[in-house]
Amino acid sequence: MTMMEQLGMRLPIVAAPMAGGPSTPELVAAAARAGGIGFLAAGYQRPERLAEQIEQVSAATDRFGVNLFAPTPVGIGAEAYDDYRRRLEPWAQHYGVSLPEIPVEDDDRWEEKLAVLEEHPVPAVSVTFGLPTSTDIRRLQRTGAAVLQTVTTVTEAEHADIAGADALIIQSHEAGGHSGTWTPAAPPAPVELEEMLLHIRAATDLPLWAAGGISTPDRVREVRAAGAEAAVVGTVLLRTEESGANPVHQEALAAADREATIITTAFSGRPARALENEFAAALTGAAPLGFPALHHLTAPLRRAATAAGDAETLNLWAGTGWRDAVAEPAEALLRRLGS
Repeated sequence: MTMMEQLGMRLPIVAAPMAGGPSTPELVAAAARAGGIGFLAAGYQRPERLAEQIEQVSAATDRFGVNLFAPTPVGIGAEAYDDYRRRLEPWAQHYGVSLPEIPVEDDDRWEEKLAVLEEHPVPAVSVTFGLPTSTDIRRLQRTGAAVLQTVTTVTEAEHADIAGADALIIQSHEAGGHSGTWTPAAPPAPVELEEMLLHIRAATDLPLWAAGGISTPDRVREVRAAGAEAAVVGTVLLRTEESGANPVHQEALAAADREATIITTAFSGRPARALENEFAAALTGAAPLGFPALHHLTAPLRRAATAAGDAETLNLWAGTGWRDAVAEPAEALLRRLGS
């Protein structure tokens, strides 16, 4: 049985989990109505809020999933943290905000979120940033969930297979937002998605879903022809009616003068693809690794920029297909992509 069959999907389209607000319960429900599946983003969420969102989506559909950040923080030394904090001071003074003086390290409340999923079972759980222990994978599977592991290399795929994952989400360098790489200090080479699918299919028999820069029906057909069972889309959904992306982000995606996306660690301390803006251009070369410490460090700046309507200091996550993001109902867009 394919993973699509197991989850009751009629459309080979997956609404990607986008942490920080874009992946609303309404967007996840729209993906199910279209015949595909959508994922709530548990990353950064309070466990209580995650439980509320699961209950909200459950009232609308029994076909959806939840995405978790694996508990694999990227540490940062005090000296590197202090140096980057000093670089951010002019931005902080501009907005009149204070920045955390010491690194805030956490595991995104992993154990609490596992407990939420045990109390509120869902059909599918995807994991990114690293591989959970086999014990935790089995713990999720005992709730009835299929566990889908995000991978960016053949080696990651092989380890996920051995650990007991039910399926793999193959993410290429073209994806918007954070790379799911397990080794942020040595991110994977920019290999085309079709080539990744070919090599990973030779290494495992697990079902494969493809992610990264997919924003058109033709692109969906191409990755499926290359061996993907379904296509995972994210950036293309950011301007839909159900998206929770803030208006400043949505306007930036539609702006004619935005010219490129870049990979940057400037906002979170983890490699991520975003529309280039003043903050990313100024700090990408100097930003250290350090997640979630840098995420918490830049949070006051990003909140202030959102309040001020200033796109130049925001993490404008976007994949390479960002120009295909349009303002329309998500269900219609997803049906078109899967046609």
